[in-house]
Amino acid sequence: MKFRYLKLTALALTAVLTMGLAGCGKKQAVNTDAAANKEPEKKVETKVDQIKKAGKIVLGTSPDYPPYEFIKSVDGKETIVGFDIEIAKEIAKDLGVELEIKSMDFKGLLGALQAGNIDFVLSGMTPTEERKQSVDFSNIYYTAVQQVVVRAEDKDKIKSVDDLKGKKVGVQKGAIQEEIAANQMPNSEAKALGKISDITLALKTKKVDAAIIEGPVAKSNVNANSDLAISDIVLKTEEAGSAVAVKKGNKELVDEINKTLDRLMKNNTIDKLVADANSLAESK
Repeated sequence: MKFRYLKLTALALTAVLTMGLAGCGKKQAVNTDAAANKEPEKKVETKVDQIKKAGKIVLGTSPDYPPYEFIKSVDGKETIVGFDIEIAKEIAKDLGVELEIKSMDFKGLLGALQAGNIDFVLSGMTPTEERKQSVDFSNIYYTAVQQVVVRAEDKDKIKSVDDLKGKKVGVQKGAIQEEIAANQMPNSEAKALGKISDITLALKTKKVDAAIIEGPVAKSNVNANSDLAISDIVLKTEEAGSAVAVKKGNKELVDEINKTLDRLMKNNTIDKLVADANSLAESK
């Protein structure tokens, strides 16, 4: 009896274990099936993806800043040209898309970028700390000093910041020159205007006595206007340089832009583009 009892007990335990293992196997199969049926996570579409899908990238620029960007008659058609525009073309080419250019006042560029009306800004823009709060910037692609432009007849009269005491100084609205005038010419009256052409006209018509303009742009305007001259005044400006602006949070686009800029800087293409744009700005 004892041995029979033990045999029955062993058989019972074996049956219980077999059922348990079968249950575990079934549960594992169910879980495996659930994993197989789970939908794969969708890839988040980046700005670069959107641009490539659209087949174009939209540039915002203020074409009143030769040789960076300006309007020139090309084959009888008014065309936005300049070395910033050539850089933008290279960025578009590297992305494999077309370039669309939107012209607007400088002060409206960042607002248009934040609103999504444009994809990037190339307009001789300095990446100040204030601007970095609202948009992201590429690496610096070009650096130029700031200069003071005066009427040729006043070149020998205006040789220092002190000579501008109580006088009006033209600057571009929303540009770094406004800050320079406020910090280094506190005894002068800064007159902010929308376009460089407006500033040049104000200087020529004696509505302002001087103007703060970035080096290449100052040279271009003086070469085009014999009644203007570059003053001997040396401004204490940090050479912050120019960078490309994109809407905040688009790191992938910034990375792609930096790849293009690195290529253009390493082979000295940007220096050539600046020289070509200067020549074009000075030509009739």
